[in-house]
Amino acid sequence: MNKPFSIALDGPSGAGKSSVAKRVAMELGFLYVDTGALYRAIGYEVLKRGGKPNDQAFVEDMLPDINIELKHIDSSQRVFVNNEDVTELIRTPEVSMAASAVSAIPAVRRFLFELQRETARKNNVIMDGRDIGTVVLPDADLKVFLTASAEERARRRYDELIQKGIETSYEDVLADMKKRDYDDSHRETAPLKAADDAIFVDTTGHTLEQSVITIKKLIEDMINPERHGS
Repeated sequence: MNKPFSIALDGPSGAGKSSVAKRVAMELGFLYVDTGALYRAIGYEVLKRGGKPNDQAFVEDMLPDINIELKHIDSSQRVFVNNEDVTELIRTPEVSMAASAVSAIPAVRRFLFELQRETARKNNVIMDGRDIGTVVLPDADLKVFLTASAEERARRRYDELIQKGIETSYEDVLADMKKRDYDDSHRETAPLKAADDAIFVDTTGHTLEQSVITIKKLIEDMINPERHGS
């Protein structure tokens, strides 16, 4: 049996990684793994228990009591924490900031690494996050660093939150985006950065459809180089 293909899709918050990865995975028959949702799940659970996401001792003590499962239901990834479906609950700005904080804790990353790697060993996967190509899947068959300007990413996130009925302002979303960019790229553990062999794709000004076509072609060229040419 051939070894499954693994695609690492990294980039900053709001770059469109999950939207692009979901669509590409569906069209190519790959399994989509949203690693950010795993960190959001832990951040959500910390807040739910009244803890502070940057309280390393609290978070580490909590980990043995957490069971996180990714379930693919009707072609959609659902996230469960201790049998509770938290898929929608983990998409608030508060949980987003909590996810950034807990992801800087080494014990949290170790806790989630094996789940991510085991999934990639068994399936053709598109996995998105911030250190997939550098840390989680350093031997991925294709590494892409998806980015866009902070202003564009903030606009997309703002529109997404408004559509979900979450009241906020564009200025607040942009400020949160810039803070998260700084925190993610300056943290000591697994900072956000592109792998040396990653292909950069800037989606500023691109529609979702354009971004999907770009990433899909990169994958198809990698799988069938003789058919698509160099």
